[in-house]
Amino acid sequence: MDTRDALVVADLVGVAVFAASGASAGVAKRLDLFGVVFIGFVSALGGGLLRDVFIGRVPPLALADWHYSVTAAVTAAVVFRFHPHVAKLRRSVLLLDAAGLGLFTAASTLKALQAGVPAVGSCIVGMLTGIGGGLVRDLLTGEIPVVLRREIYAVAALLGAIAVAIGYQFDVPATPLMLTAAVFICALRVVALSRRWEAPVARLDP
Repeated sequence: MDTRDALVVADLVGVAVFAASGASAGVAKRLDLFGVVFIGFVSALGGGLLRDVFIGRVPPLALADWHYSVTAAVTAAVVFRFHPHVAKLRRSVLLLDAAGLGLFTAASTLKALQAGVPAVGSCIVGMLTGIGGGLVRDLLTGEIPVVLRREIYAVAALLGAIAVAIGYQFDVPATPLMLTAAVFICALRVVALSRRWEAPVARLDP
């Protein structure tokens, strides 16, 4: 599998994961089928649309290639139909979100670098793409976006994007670099959740 194919596969897997995450959040909010599919759809495609606008790809890949839309819609519908345990929805949403964060951030950072975006800009594009799906999902389901809370979320995406940029400068093969960074981001997010790591917040005490 060459780099182009690997990026497409990573993109589609990320779409499916974020669609499942968004759909799970919709099920937890007791939305109907359309609501669940809609939230899964926009959660899955929002970050990729943002990335393609940033790197100048017109039309965005999510709109130009039907595989993206179909993958998002079908995944969300499957989650609506077969999600087994409502009591476990929160845990499944968090795990799926961590996986999607890793895949989208790593793949998007690499795409930006290959499109000629400088390293710092590519890291920003990768981070924004990674957090975009979760941001849209939380806003649509009435939750405070996880990226605005104390939890280690955007920081994990940014560190993974930086790792991709550094590896790219040293000519590390693209596919192993992308997969390693995706696993790193996902693992960091999961460990941060399990150990309750939090970013500092401003003190309000006089």
